[in-house]
Amino acid sequence: MDRNSNNHPPRGMDPGLFMYKYKYIDGESLYFHAHRGIEILYIYSGCGEIMVENQTYPLEDHTLVLFQPYQLHRVMVPPAEGRSYIRTNLTFDPGFMEHYLAAFPILEKFFRYLWRGTLQKPVFYGMNDTRIPELLEELHQCTGHAATGREENTGLLILQLIRLLQTQMSGIPAGDNPLHSRGGSHVQRITEWLDEHYKENFSLEALAASLHLSPYHISHVFKQYAGITLSEYLMQRRVREACILLANTSQSIGEIAVEVGNLSPSYFSQMFKKNKGISPEKYRNSIR
Repeated sequence: MDRNSNNHPPRGMDPGLFMYKYKYIDGESLYFHAHRGIEILYIYSGCGEIMVENQTYPLEDHTLVLFQPYQLHRVMVPPAEGRSYIRTNLTFDPGFMEHYLAAFPILEKFFRYLWRGTLQKPVFYGMNDTRIPELLEELHQCTGHAATGREENTGLLILQLIRLLQTQMSGIPAGDNPLHSRGGSHVQRITEWLDEHYKENFSLEALAASLHLSPYHISHVFKQYAGITLSEYLMQRRVREACILLANTSQSIGEIAVEVGNLSPSYFSQMFKKNKGISPEKYRNSIR
């Protein structure tokens, strides 16, 4: 498909599922934007850079990128004579996969990490040595034609894709992975508590009392195993919820500030811009 082709999903495609393949001759430079669904971008050929919120990664041949829902990003591919930019894009509502993942609790947990977790690095290189390009091509063919069993086939293909991503991201043996240690289990309990209480005024003492751990131990073990501080995680959690509200409601900035943590509008705007790089108002206009 060339860059002037219609960007809409084929007629009959499942709601919340959007897939297309592009071939650009003269490159691409998109403004920052975000999607309501998970977006998987596979670059067959091209060079440039990918900006995911405040991080920049080089774009190379056979690069796979995973953008989480509401995650601000931009793909920049400067024109290069004799060099094409070819990519496949798959965007889907995470809820589409819940039925298919129900029988696979470990894979479902991994998928929820892709969906809502804090990914250390959303870019994967050298994917031509995996079955990922082949699976994406099958998905492209499957979603492009109305046929009996198309929705089921699509779900099963995405299930295989998630399993391949799990394999790519689990290079550390379980026994050597620090997240499987006792400290790692503490981090899971801490994040669960923060996810449940992020709308309230944060109290380290209340968190410590709930988990029967000392405040110092909680702060230390969380930074050691999660790689960020409690305050940073709490900010990310509040901003993530704010993104959903900005994209799907008409609530004012002040109303959203109160809902995600009893924050003042000015502090909320500062926090949001620090995390996303743009104001809440501009972010609301960036959702596609």
